[in-house]
Amino acid sequence: MKEEVKKVLEKIRPALQADGGDVELVDVKENGVVQVKLKGACAGCPMATLTLKNGIEQRLRQEIPEIKAVEEV
Repeated sequence: MKEEVKKVLEKIRPALQADGGDVELVDVKENGVVQVKLKGACAGCPMATLTLKNGIEQRLRQEIPEIKAVEEV
């Protein structure tokens, strides 16, 4: 599943980079939780939670139904 997650993150990455940010995959847990690290402008952005939940998590869950949640570490 980790490779599938990486592929989806690659699709999301250009939108984040356009705003000066990025996302790094840390781990995919067996329980379907994806752990990521927001980088660049995303790391300190007040909208980071929205980006994480409404952007990254929603897209991952849409493309990979086994994903239960995305959390920042």
